Amino acid sequence: MINKNSTINKNSTINKKPTRQYTSLICLFSLMGALLLGCGASDNNQTANSNTAASTKTSEAATTRAYTDYKGHTVDIPTTPGRIAYFGENYGDLLVLGVQAVGTSTSMIEGKIYEKKVQNVSDLGFPIDLEKTLALQPDLIITADTDEKQYAALSKIAPTIMFDTFAPLNERLVHLGDIVNKKKTAEDWLAQYKIKEAEMWSKLQAKGVKPGETASVFTYYPGDRLFVMARTGLSQILYEKNGLKPTPLIQKALDEDKGFVQLSQEVIGQYAGDRIFILNSPSSEARQSTEQLMKSKLWLQLPAVQQGHVYMQDIGKTESDASTREWLLEELPKLIK
Repeated sequence: MINKNSTINKNSTINKKPTRQYTSLICLFSLMGALLLGCGASDNNQTANSNTAASTKTSEAATTRAYTDYKGHTVDIPTTPGRIAYFGENYGDLLVLGVQAVGTSTSMIEGKIYEKKVQNVSDLGFPIDLEKTLALQPDLIITADTDEKQYAALSKIAPTIMFDTFAPLNERLVHLGDIVNKKKTAEDWLAQYKIKEAEMWSKLQAKGVKPGETASVFTYYPGDRLFVMARTGLSQILYEKNGLKPTPLIQKALDEDKGFVQLSQEVIGQYAGDRIFILNSPSSEARQSTEQLMKSKLWLQLPAVQQGHVYMQDIGKTESDASTREWLLEELPKLIK
């Protein structure tokens, strides 16, 4: 190139001034081209950055969704929660969905038929320990406690939902399945359960249980406190569509959404049904109260007692969770002989 330019300079009559102008124009066009290319690259980078930001925002939005619990709290929860702190009854519902929590109140699962199936779950205490809950770093908290102050405290740790653990199984399990992204699993389980439940009541009716018969579920707690169950425990399975019926006063408690009602021995006859179920407590004091009741004249005069329609079972084996309900489908026909 140098040699070629040298030859031109020697032999050519081209004016040096036009040559300099020509060279200047080339430099100017080159500079303009570089600027345009730079602007284009900048625009492309900005577009790429915008697309990346939008993609990230969409990805983040897809990982959470708004959920409104039965007490009206609307909160953004993980689409598929991985670390759940569960505080309340019916932990066995989670198990049929194939879900384990990272923490729960282990006192609520002691003595339950599914106790051995609960694995690698930390104890959150009772009442719930906030520091222990925080240490577990949950991405979702499900609580049966309706205390607003505690809800506010838990909400500072992770998204928190108030959950109605006393709701009927067919409603409760679907809601829980929706929360943990297992709704289809819940619906499939319920469909199979309904078939098995109908078969169980057919067996019981063949054993002499008559349509329209009433039932009552009683239990003692320490302190000589007598309760009749309404929305909770064994009564949920007994009062299903094809099952036994609540007595009028128990129906009143159900209509008022009560889980149970405390009563005195003197009025037990007003709640007693055609069939009576006694739930044994692990408390020795409560067992003693039960024994004294069953020796009383008031008890011995009840029609269900006189007809031999009294059935006893440990309270821990009569929960209303899905795992226990499935077990009870086999056990109730054995109990009601």
